[in-house]
Amino acid sequence: MNFARKISLRNYLVEILLLIACLGIIIPLLLMIFGSFMTSAEVSKFQIRFPDKWMFSNYVTVFKEGGLARAFLNGIVITGVSAILNIMTSSAAAFILARRDSKVASYLYLFFFMGLIAPMSTITTIRVVQWLGFYGSITSVILIYAALNTAFSIFLYSGFIKSVPKVLDEVAFLEGASLMGVFFRIITPLIVPVNATVAIMVFMSVWNDITIPLYFLTDSSTWTMPLSIYNFYGKYSRDWNLIFADLVMTSIPVLLLYLAGQKYIVSGLTAGAVKG
Repeated sequence: MNFARKISLRNYLVEILLLIACLGIIIPLLLMIFGSFMTSAEVSKFQIRFPDKWMFSNYVTVFKEGGLARAFLNGIVITGVSAILNIMTSSAAAFILARRDSKVASYLYLFFFMGLIAPMSTITTIRVVQWLGFYGSITSVILIYAALNTAFSIFLYSGFIKSVPKVLDEVAFLEGASLMGVFFRIITPLIVPVNATVAIMVFMSVWNDITIPLYFLTDSSTWTMPLSIYNFYGKYSRDWNLIFADLVMTSIPVLLLYLAGQKYIVSGLTAGAVKG
């Protein structure tokens, strides 16, 4: 067997494995979508087929009984503010770390890089938030999400900023610009693709998360949509059609955001990996 045939055979095997992996995602997705329009009796069979009668009323019931309007607003506030706060702090920190050639900057970069590996200590974080006095509030969740995504964001920003020539900074300093002026006038316009990538990645991770709201949001009026699904399942555990409808409505914002911004994810990750 020559080298070309080996490469061709390997590509076929990879395509088959990818196809199987895709089926593992598509089959549950179709089951959820079709099941959300079925009756309770139909959906209990767990078959991928068109419903006998399209029950759009399932979504109306879920929207009213599940309190999705309030949960949707809570999710938008938490994810939006977390993403903005993360972008502002991470980009500024990455700019300093990328431009300072010192051991302190190197150690700080490694310190942030450890955040990609080290897990979060939930009990310790709860005690710290209680000590600060805002346990149970949306503010605590926003700050936690912004901090949890800082390591990945700094990693992307640093890689991109290091690829920007320092000559641009030096010219701006010669013209009288301050450090903040260089950041906002020179660096900020250049990191727009990375900003888009960070915003989308943070949005998807925060929107789909259930553990942080479960531990840190004590009032049901501040719950997010994934947490509302957890509560909704407790009330309607036998009505899988309603549960599927709830899951579909929760997934739509992330799906639309990903479809609209997938090119920014690829370009931003590529830009941030120029110099790691």
